[in-house]
Amino acid sequence: MTESKKSWLLMAALWALLLVLAVWRPLALPDEGRYAEIGRWMLVSGDWLTPRLNGIPFFHKPPLLHWLQALSMATFGVSPWAARLVPALHAGLMLVVLHAAVGRVSAPAVARRAVLMLGTSLSFLMAGQYVNHDMMVAAWIGVAIWSFALAFLHGERPHAGWARLGFVACALGVLSKGLIGLALPGLVLLLWLLWTRQFAKVLRLPWFSGLALFAAIALPWFVLAQRQYPDFVGYLFGVQQFGRYTGTTFNNPHPWWFYLPALAGLFFPWVFFVFNQLKMPFLNALVAPKLVAHPLRSLAWIWIVAIVGFFSIPTSKIVGYVLPVLPPLALLASLGWQQWMGGRRLERACFAALALLAVGGAGVLNEVAARYSARQGTQDIARVLACQARPDDTVYALGEYPYDLPFYTQSVRPMVVVQDWPALRRSARDNWRRELFEGADFDPASGQVLQTAEVLPLAAQAPGRWLVAPLSLPPADIPPGWVPVQQGRAWSLWRSAPKRPEAAQHKGLPGCQQQRGEQGQQ
Repeated sequence: MTESKKSWLLMAALWALLLVLAVWRPLALPDEGRYAEIGRWMLVSGDWLTPRLNGIPFFHKPPLLHWLQALSMATFGVSPWAARLVPALHAGLMLVVLHAAVGRVSAPAVARRAVLMLGTSLSFLMAGQYVNHDMMVAAWIGVAIWSFALAFLHGERPHAGWARLGFVACALGVLSKGLIGLALPGLVLLLWLLWTRQFAKVLRLPWFSGLALFAAIALPWFVLAQRQYPDFVGYLFGVQQFGRYTGTTFNNPHPWWFYLPALAGLFFPWVFFVFNQLKMPFLNALVAPKLVAHPLRSLAWIWIVAIVGFFSIPTSKIVGYVLPVLPPLALLASLGWQQWMGGRRLERACFAALALLAVGGAGVLNEVAARYSARQGTQDIARVLACQARPDDTVYALGEYPYDLPFYTQSVRPMVVVQDWPALRRSARDNWRRELFEGADFDPASGQVLQTAEVLPLAAQAPGRWLVAPLSLPPADIPPGWVPVQQGRAWSLWRSAPKRPEAAQHKGLPGCQQQRGEQGQQ
């Protein structure tokens, strides 16, 4: 078997393991419930321009994730696995591009070891099957940086094909999560070109064709969305991107050093083999000259320092933000392993033991996450609601927002979300309530589903009405007239008092058959 075939089989095996882990868990809340449902609603509604949560515009991120999830669900059916296939594909892309880039300038063993380290890390096995935008944008940032780096290393004139691929990757990064898809590759490459004294090559990039490709891919959606929603650009870039970066009132505040232990966990156990690279001169031509080209070694360090530094500035910090630094970490760890363990008698046994430790740890964490999500979600009451409700019934949500309920029931109508909305507009912080009422400002008609508690007593007297509420809500807060149907682990289900005559063939909501099938397998 050739070295190339071994590498492809290895990457296929790691990706298959990722897909197996993706089957285990119910949707994690809030992120997976939110983003999986936006993709499903895009498929149901046929509105491919406007991402919508509960029928309300959701402009926190660009739509590439939602487009791909809708296509995945159209192909494989509506399930958490189909939603997770999109980040999993991008995690696989990260592996393939890492192997291709490192393999062009280093020994095959270094490239294959880097792939193994990345593919068995907790970050790949957990974040690679988690439904949000982070793995997607990380993959495209990686493709952009590797592509431009290989273009510049080609010679005095950058390789036009690699450079054009870099422009395409930046465009897809922008469609994945906004400006960081362009800004972060630009920051890393600018610092690297200055450090390696290659900046003059920038003038020789294929700017005309590259920018044309970038504009053709990245701009149309933004132009169309701005035409339909005049405040869209200011909200997406001003509030959700620049505002979150500079603001101090958003969720998840952490100290500046937050990402140092986060990276240690994300890249466990291989992160320890990065440490010995810190002891070496930054660009020492005597260090492992046959293992990797030294400009690529400096690129790896600049890549890590620039992106970690960029995300350490804002007050709000989330672990997934630093996923773009996984490929350079894998490269440095592979070099560190070669210098610590290369040629030793127990090298293969030690590597296999650490890989099994990482995979086992990911399996344990996946199971812990599955049990936690099951305790927090609505999957248990969704089984009952999906089969007893009809497509034209109305569901009311009181107290909290059940992100995953519409996904599991596959409802075709938005829920009526009951809160004191006038007061919340004055006091709501960075939470789901603000997500909904700010989105409703773009489309007031869709905001009719945001109602106050006065609607509940009347709804309780009409047939075909359902109420869901968290168990943390005091029973006294449930208005009179609602009949209890099911108490789940975290949520309760109620129905309105009047019963309708049962139809001869009552099929329930589209999710009924799937819920029955999953229940039968348990």
